[in-house]
Amino acid sequence: MAKKHKKSTVEKTAGTAGGDQPQKLSRKDYEKALDKLQGELVKLQFWVRKKGAKVIVVFEGRDAAGKGGVIKRITERVSPRVFKVIALPAPTEREKTQLYLQRYMKHFPAAGEIVLFDRSWYNRAGVERVMGFCTDKEYERFLKMTPAVEKALIDNDIILVKYWFDVSMDEQQRRFQDRIDDDRKKWKLSPMDTESFHRWYDYSRARDAMFEATDTDLAPWHVVPSDDKKRARLNCISHLLDVIPYEELPRPKVKLGKRNMKGKYDDKASLAGRRIIPLKY
Repeated sequence: MAKKHKKSTVEKTAGTAGGDQPQKLSRKDYEKALDKLQGELVKLQFWVRKKGAKVIVVFEGRDAAGKGGVIKRITERVSPRVFKVIALPAPTEREKTQLYLQRYMKHFPAAGEIVLFDRSWYNRAGVERVMGFCTDKEYERFLKMTPAVEKALIDNDIILVKYWFDVSMDEQQRRFQDRIDDDRKKWKLSPMDTESFHRWYDYSRARDAMFEATDTDLAPWHVVPSDDKKRARLNCISHLLDVIPYEELPRPKVKLGKRNMKGKYDDKASLAGRRIIPLKY
């Protein structure tokens, strides 16, 4: 039986979609809970490598829903050789002639890898459907075949976890305006984002149809309420740790020992005259 991490008070009291919103989380409490969860992610990493597990995590949701923020917190304390983030651009002309899933499949995990899809093959059910980038026939075929494809992944020992980040209309507008006003965030706002802003209910209907067709017992969708970014990150990471049956594995203690001082010389002096960057800070 896998050893599960203990839920913090923050995780236990977090609100749910449609329920009362909990008290605003302090930075101190947030960072304390995040540190603990990131420690568990390191344990998960060792388990995945040792057991040769293969994991796919899909992150979907409206623009500015918080997908990138949680992916950043998942990956900032672990190895990029194990946790691989895939955020594909629009398909090339060549990729458009291939099987739709082909460009995603080449990024599927090998043994000992966790692949995080920052948007995924579900683009077809969302932006492609709403913006008219696919035909009705292609869209219907996608919805029909996806449950079978995901079953095939799971039958081949891939752990598949799918998240939908749910942001409210008002909060999305606030985040979009923040991106407009903040020079550090302007790169996050694309013409496609602004177009999606005007098509809120088109995206809602596309989401509903996607859930209806692809929310299966074998590969269910998990909805992450994300108006509160900090709680969304903690709740998502906590849930991910709960649904993957990892356990803490024993690791040998590391001892540095003594340096080999044979051939000792002034190796700092040998840097004199080299191009040292300006020390402005």
